[in-house]
Amino acid sequence: MPSVILKAHFDGERIVLDEPFEFSVNARLAVTVLPSIESDSDAERDAWSTLGIANLSRAYGDDEPEYSIADVTS
Repeated sequence: MPSVILKAHFDGERIVLDEPFEFSVNARLAVTVLPSIESDSDAERDAWSTLGIANLSRAYGDDEPEYSIADVTS
């Protein structure tokens, strides 16, 4: 059976599929819990931005040599 992604939600007691799907007996499942829609996405976005800026600063530090346009074109 090919891998399939199904939408579902937790109703407080069990996982409920949002769409019908026919499972085979003993089908192997992988469950991924996603952040809720109400999560603080601004804080997460800020954390990713901070990480990106820090890594760019490391990659392109003050001791990085200057390259001319001739160095980067063929």
